[in-house]
Amino acid sequence: MEHAAGVLLFVPFIVGTVLAFAAVIRRLLGVRVGWLRTLLAAVLALVTTAPILAALAPEDPTTVSGGEAVLLGATAVVVSALLAMAALVILEVLLPTGSLPGPVEMWRGARRRAARAGRYSTIVRIALRHGLGRFLRGRPGSGPTSAAARRRLARSLREALDEAGVTFVKLGQLLSTRGELLPAEFVEELTALQDRATPAPWDDIAAVLAAELGRPVGEAFLEIDPEPMAAASVAQVHAARLTNGTPVVVKVQRPGIAVIVERDLDILARLAGTLEDRTSWGRSFGARRLALGFAEALREELDFTIERDNLQTMAAALDASPDRGVRVPTPFVSLSSERVLVMRRLPGTPLGAAGPQLARLGDERRATIAANLLDSMLDQILVYGNFHVDLHPGNLLVDDDGTLGMLDLGSVGRLDAVTRTAIGQLLAAVGRGDSVAASDALLRLADRPEALDERELQRTVGVLIVRYATPGSTAGVAAVGALLRTFTSYGLGVPAPVAAVFRAFATLEGTLGLLRPGFDLIGQARVAGARRIAETLAPERLRGTLEEELAALLPMLRGLPRRIDRIGEAVEHGRLRLNVRLFADDRDRLLVTGLLHQALLTIIGATCGVMAVLLLGSGNGPRISTGVALFPLLGYGLLIVAVVLVLRVLVVIFRRD
Repeated sequence: MEHAAGVLLFVPFIVGTVLAFAAVIRRLLGVRVGWLRTLLAAVLALVTTAPILAALAPEDPTTVSGGEAVLLGATAVVVSALLAMAALVILEVLLPTGSLPGPVEMWRGARRRAARAGRYSTIVRIALRHGLGRFLRGRPGSGPTSAAARRRLARSLREALDEAGVTFVKLGQLLSTRGELLPAEFVEELTALQDRATPAPWDDIAAVLAAELGRPVGEAFLEIDPEPMAAASVAQVHAARLTNGTPVVVKVQRPGIAVIVERDLDILARLAGTLEDRTSWGRSFGARRLALGFAEALREELDFTIERDNLQTMAAALDASPDRGVRVPTPFVSLSSERVLVMRRLPGTPLGAAGPQLARLGDERRATIAANLLDSMLDQILVYGNFHVDLHPGNLLVDDDGTLGMLDLGSVGRLDAVTRTAIGQLLAAVGRGDSVAASDALLRLADRPEALDERELQRTVGVLIVRYATPGSTAGVAAVGALLRTFTSYGLGVPAPVAAVFRAFATLEGTLGLLRPGFDLIGQARVAGARRIAETLAPERLRGTLEEELAALLPMLRGLPRRIDRIGEAVEHGRLRLNVRLFADDRDRLLVTGLLHQALLTIIGATCGVMAVLLLGSGNGPRISTGVALFPLLGYGLLIVAVVLVLRVLVVIFRRD
């Protein structure tokens, strides 16, 4: 019983001592260190206190007075705390706080890794089976040089993406629109990817509907067709009628698809990081940035509330524009959620199967419909900043009277006012044949590199204008591709919203060609752009524009005299000062910080080396054990630290050279 009572009293003492050591160590270091490693350092301090005290104490403890005993104990505690702090600093150097996840995160991460391991191995096997393994390994070597070899590789890539499933199919569809990144053979092959899937069983779809609507399907709809009108990998669409008889279409997300997509996006992000780190072509593509943008767009597509809001925004924009004969379905907000979207059913036939309707309308009417669709797209891009990025024939309905209906607004392009203005200036410059203004507009659209030959860029743009934008030219998509290649050749980065504009026009040309064969996209866009400029300069519009500009400038103009008076008064009394913020740029701060770190490492390494030499030349000092003395132990330890720090400085110097 006495032994148990002693243990019970000893345990709180040990715990209290460890916590005290931890608090002191954390306080003395003065930086935020994880509590787990701080407690481990405190345990180390507690364990080493007794050996250090034994090493400092004389051989005959009876000769030590009470004051000397307290002094020896305090010294042992201080030395052990210093050793624990040194160990903690070394641990921070090797494994900084935050570099390793906590226990809970490690457990969750292990479960995620186990869940994706099978999928990852499946993707790797698919890549190897289609002959893409050498690109994943990042081995050096030139790519295929002949057009036939590139086409074979592009076919292998398409087949691998098709076999890998929904996420990779959509990635291939995205890549097929990035002509500035991939050769023409790859773009052509990836364009053939179709987002198709076997319909999910009706019972599973009905369960999703009931869960999202919060009531049985029969209470929300008068009738609903169990056979889908269309089935894709993310969702499928069913025809239905509301309880009041309104015809609608119901877009339902496939059960479990969100989990599959998130798992594949995680794998895709890791693959992109590996490719960017190990391959030159991955770095040139910006694989990480491309994967992040793709993941964001696909997550938007999985959230049907975004498509619902896009439909409402687009409907408001179309209502505010002149009647172009283009409309979008009206969503029913009360029946829509993240996984279900209910929309009014538009009359009409998909454009790809609307040949008979178009033939009855005649060539002149078809040309008008195509021009109206182009005008509507230009309104979306230049005026409202929200535009349909994928207006292929399957996303367009044609009614008997020629009215068009736009479908599938799950992912729309969004442009800020500055980008819209730059695109308008580009169209205006192309219409005038002004290569200087066109190159200036391009530089406002793109991410400009540090070194750029603007004069050479102006010449190149001038050649493109003469080749593709002169009257009579019919090269639509070729002009877009040539412009994208110009971006790449001059090192101009294409922001995602701008790339979406080019993608929209490239897709739109094929749609316009079905509406009216031989439709001149570039010529009509030039005419429409000139008309918009003329409308902007019209007297009734010019007055409104001037009023808006004056309203924006008025607050600044009213405050200008007061500010000039303050500046004059400060000059008169000698109080004028200029505040310059040093190192405002992150690169400047990183440079100075790196130099300071190298200088500090050099000073600390030299100091440790000198102290090591002094200790090694000062004899043995107190003995820690029979064969180990304190001064040599500390000396050799400081010598190791000095060598490590000096080597760290040298490797940075030689690497820079």
